[in-house]
Amino acid sequence: MLVAVDVGTASARAGVVTPSGRLIGRAECPLELNRVGPDIAEYDSEQIWDAVAQSVRSAMRLAGVRADEASGISFDATCSLVVRDGDGAPLPVSPGGGGRWDTIAWFDHRAKAEAEECTAGGHRVLDYIGGTMSPEMEVPKLMWLKRHAPETWRQAGHIFDLADFLSWKASGSTARSECTLTCKWTYLAHESPGWQRDFLASIGLDDLLRVAGLPECASPVAMALGPMTPAAAAKLGLSTRCIVGMGLVDAHAGALGALAEYANNATHIHKHLALIAGTSSCVMALSKDPMPIKGAWGPYFNAVVPGTWLNEAGQSATGALLDHVLRVHAAGGAPTPDLHRRVIQRVFELRAAEGPDLASHLHVLPDFHGNRSPFADPKALGVISGLSLESDFDSLCHLYWRTAVAIAVQVRHILDVLDARGYAIETLHVAGGHSHNPLLMELYADVSGRTVLESTAQDPTLLGVAIVAATAAGLYADLSSACSGMFQPCVHLLPDPEAKERLERDYRVQLAMQRHRAELLALATG
Repeated sequence: MLVAVDVGTASARAGVVTPSGRLIGRAECPLELNRVGPDIAEYDSEQIWDAVAQSVRSAMRLAGVRADEASGISFDATCSLVVRDGDGAPLPVSPGGGGRWDTIAWFDHRAKAEAEECTAGGHRVLDYIGGTMSPEMEVPKLMWLKRHAPETWRQAGHIFDLADFLSWKASGSTARSECTLTCKWTYLAHESPGWQRDFLASIGLDDLLRVAGLPECASPVAMALGPMTPAAAAKLGLSTRCIVGMGLVDAHAGALGALAEYANNATHIHKHLALIAGTSSCVMALSKDPMPIKGAWGPYFNAVVPGTWLNEAGQSATGALLDHVLRVHAAGGAPTPDLHRRVIQRVFELRAAEGPDLASHLHVLPDFHGNRSPFADPKALGVISGLSLESDFDSLCHLYWRTAVAIAVQVRHILDVLDARGYAIETLHVAGGHSHNPLLMELYADVSGRTVLESTAQDPTLLGVAIVAATAAGLYADLSSACSGMFQPCVHLLPDPEAKERLERDYRVQLAMQRHRAELLALATG
């Protein structure tokens, strides 16, 4: 049996998976998050590890699997940044220091100025992150730490991407994943050396490899890091015969699980795109050859499937934006699953009664936490046009529906940018929380005009991590073989041709709103 761990924005999830890819036990445990204003968000990495342990123990119990039956384990996680000293003890990352918060959350935007400084420098590493440095990447956060938390920087001995931290906790290995370093730390996996020391020196991080305990070379995804340490095995309820596999970023694990069927077909993999969508959304496009795209991160070599290149576009707040709509509307409340279900059900009723062009006077520009793609503008702001004094439950449902439309329309914009660069996307494989939202699933097909595929795997992201664990444990010869042996069939959702005209209009409106936003900003700033 295989143990897969997926650490997202709000919770840690664990699954027990068979060597054929079937999930037989799943459990989840919430994470504690420290928010300071709109831009600062932090975790306690020890609480994350506790949540992982609780999830693994619960999943094993639900699956009815003994500790000695688990032969492999691997981890994915958000690209949050964990800071430890040379002995492995936590160090504070909060402004002003102090407290137990030692991990900067992936969506923390405290380092906007540092990101802009990297972009202004024009170094060629920018060619492999879409031309613009995002504050969601690790390098600007590291610059911020060195400048604003000098005592933490002085004491640091290990700085990890969260997935690598979990691998270290499980195995004791300080090796770092080719996925995390390439996608978030400006490591160039296709070159030797991978670290561009002139770039690091130019931004004041010439001491980064020493301070963070980074290796000269990254390690491939699914490499066996060795058995679990006795302490880790005891905490997670596993055994020391369980092999730890080198992990990856959470969206990339989702892409591996969603696109596993095509892992052995590099020539045609560019026709199949993964949309890993939950709190935020990642549009994951793989190809045989590098395809640099302005406004999309990458191209990254060996970040998901060996021998392929990845472009990663995305939206920083999608599920989070729908939560926000529920939270701030007078008829809303806490964004619980039950409230989402009630609103979605009412939207279907309103569309049946009033027609599919529901609330067509409302238009939303969904950049409430910046625009990751295609503009790579972390300062972009959201817009709602067409509000009235209505504040009842149906008006909430109208706004929820039109926000969902806007999210899907923005995905269409991203797909158009990818296709213009050389992709030929035919199918959209959706994984994550959005696959449980029937409004979004319908819209992704209708707005994009592509066939949407939903894996029959209960959790494609956990499947992706299990594929990594199976490879590391030696159940398969390599990652591609594990993909072939473990992928799960998909359900197809075809676009509705009758929706094309009205959604094309929504696409044109969103493009116009982008222009109008820029015009208003220019007027406001003189």
